[in-house]
Amino acid sequence: MGERGRNGDFRLTLWICVAVVLALLLAVILPNVAHSLEIGGEIFLRLLKVIVVPLVFTSVLSGMLSLGDVSKLGRLGFTTLSYYLTTTVIAVLIGLAMVNTMQPGVGAVNPEFVAAHVPTGMGTPKEKITQSLQKSTGLTYQQVSNVLAELPSGESQTPGASLIARNLLLMLVPENLFVAAAEMQLLPIITFAILFGAVLTSMASQVVTLTAVVEQANAALMRFVLALMRVAPLGIFCLVAARFGKAVAEQRLGEELSQIGGYFLTVLLGLAIHSVIVLPLIYWWMIRKNPFAFLGQMSKALMTAFSTASSSATVPITLECAEHSGISKQSREFVIPLGSTVNMDGTALYEAVAAIFIAQAIGFDLTPFNQVVIAVTATLASIGAAGIPEAGLVTMLIVLNAVGLPVEYIGLILSIDWLVDRFRTTVNVWGDCVGAAVVDNTLR
Repeated sequence: MGERGRNGDFRLTLWICVAVVLALLLAVILPNVAHSLEIGGEIFLRLLKVIVVPLVFTSVLSGMLSLGDVSKLGRLGFTTLSYYLTTTVIAVLIGLAMVNTMQPGVGAVNPEFVAAHVPTGMGTPKEKITQSLQKSTGLTYQQVSNVLAELPSGESQTPGASLIARNLLLMLVPENLFVAAAEMQLLPIITFAILFGAVLTSMASQVVTLTAVVEQANAALMRFVLALMRVAPLGIFCLVAARFGKAVAEQRLGEELSQIGGYFLTVLLGLAIHSVIVLPLIYWWMIRKNPFAFLGQMSKALMTAFSTASSSATVPITLECAEHSGISKQSREFVIPLGSTVNMDGTALYEAVAAIFIAQAIGFDLTPFNQVVIAVTATLASIGAAGIPEAGLVTMLIVLNAVGLPVEYIGLILSIDWLVDRFRTTVNVWGDCVGAAVVDNTLR
């Protein structure tokens, strides 16, 4: 990339930083005004989301075609999945170590707080938590119910890793590709693109025209991303100002943090260790380059992830940053879209911490075996988490069920999950960026 391109990227990153700072100041000083900017943030988010499905499909397909030989897919796929599984397991272990060391739930939550935040009334725990998730995530009751369709309704049923593994396998093969696209389920779309790309690479000269169309469509969509980045500072300003303005206007954030601030701090410290120490060490060890220089190159994607709280919506920006950082086409267009769906380091860490925090808060005694179950289930559940805001809450219910914790007690962490979600999504995307660089270096 030329000097002009680097300067342009630096200016844009600087403007995004300024936008985030100004948004936070506006949220503190004029929270109601800040909240009124929600429509601007929603428009920007929709512009990002509208190109995610076609861009992921053409990117993965283009990456497959750039392999030239489908036999190379085995090494690419094995390296990518090995990296993702390794970093996710490390993240879970960090979460377990942090929550057992700091013990944020021991004696921290008073009975009044529990009474105010744990759903009560008629219905099974599943029904009560569906209502709470509906209010927290902004999804419809039916959307939440569909996601929780496989979750048992009774209190005694405890699904474990086998249920999650089964669902993950079924997610790979959609019944209807268009339904998957409409619901923004990226994993089945990626699977189809990989299989379709493998077929095309075996047909060589017979699909020259189709290959050219795929490449041109991918290039046009990336040009759309570049155009969209021109208004990114304004869109990010609106997104951050609206969400933080709402929190300040409701005047509940301070009260919530005073009760579960230890949990919040434990998650943030765990995420910091993983993102500032573990991932940079992996990057340096595998590539022998300055990981923090690479962090600067990825900063647009990371700030977009923090603003949108959606790894899927950030895919277009992540691909653009990866291209400018010199990561090869086949690596970035295979690793990053796949990572936005299955590489959820931040989510896995959060789920491990949250489950044990809830157990500590209600005096539920967890055996070492229970903690192993939490580690395995959090790892698998994070892979199945959708790249949408607060999707981790949904998979969190399965983790709680796996060790017999009452699912309604997830209400203890609902009030600040929107804030935690932004940090864990940023770590998820940072893990994707490092993964793309490591895989690219390994293949070379």
